[in-house]
Amino acid sequence: MIPGAPDEARWIRPEPRRLLAAPTLERLVRTAFPRAHVLDALPLNDGFRNANFKVQLSTDQFVVVRIYEHDPSLCQKEVDLIRLVGASVPVAEVLHAEPAGFEDFPPFAVMRLIEGISFRELKRAGDSDAIAEAAFSAGATLAAIGRFKFPRAGWLGPGPTVGAPLLEGADPTPRFVDLCLASAKLQPRMPADLRERVHVLLWSCAAELAELDKVASLVHGDFGKRNLLVRRDHGRWSVAAVLDWEFAIAACPLVDLGHFLRYEREARPLVEPHFSNGYFHAGGTLPPNWRRLAYLADMTALCESLTHEHLPDAVVTEFVELVRATVENRDPRQP
Repeated sequence: MIPGAPDEARWIRPEPRRLLAAPTLERLVRTAFPRAHVLDALPLNDGFRNANFKVQLSTDQFVVVRIYEHDPSLCQKEVDLIRLVGASVPVAEVLHAEPAGFEDFPPFAVMRLIEGISFRELKRAGDSDAIAEAAFSAGATLAAIGRFKFPRAGWLGPGPTVGAPLLEGADPTPRFVDLCLASAKLQPRMPADLRERVHVLLWSCAAELAELDKVASLVHGDFGKRNLLVRRDHGRWSVAAVLDWEFAIAACPLVDLGHFLRYEREARPLVEPHFSNGYFHAGGTLPPNWRRLAYLADMTALCESLTHEHLPDAVVTEFVELVRATVENRDPRQP
């Protein structure tokens, strides 16, 4: 296992992680609303490592109950990050949290439900004007996230505080990718010639990547289109909430830019230049060759994902194609 790599891949589950009866959910909800009754509850399938429920209360309110089943410390980490950024970044308000767990339940949080649809749903609808507006807002939101600084790069824990670096020593990015390429899980999934080309490319860019490794801004870590809720307010589409902060790290914002632009095609642009224009308009700064460096940062994340044990074959094919497209400096062939 690569150091710091999650034990499970981050995909959408085809079914809820767990089912809970209304009386059980009511016990959890009453930590925040002592007199409330649960009128309806809907398990949410987005996400892989935690269980989420949309709950309608007798108080005419809707909340989300989020149960942290993978790592108990992630509840406190996510709550702390939401409270840190809440004044300048759209997030779901935490109404109550039990980071130490509650009775026979693991840690959980009760959050206010944010009305909206995912950016991915908006993209699939195909309205180019709506996508452009939401992409501009996403860029501005990412710039706001990047304004939070830390004393050094590394994994974030509760507080939030910076823990261990992403990898000790010089040239952490190409060395980390080399560890991924040597993984017994990755090697059967990626052809040997492509592994060699990835190795050569990353080390050829080692000096540029070393400069990025010095940056210690807040990075969401999963700034993808399913974690951005958007809605139309006052005639314009904008980000209503950034969800799922459990993978946040202190690093270079290009990590998040690369993730968001993972499926963007220069030949058929959809979110660009609106996304980067929003980022710059909100005060974000980037190096001249930022887009190429963002794709290199995302390729690092793709290689790490290919080390995971539980990875659907379709996802493996997709990620290998994305890696190959980055190495060959071309648009990916897959949608």
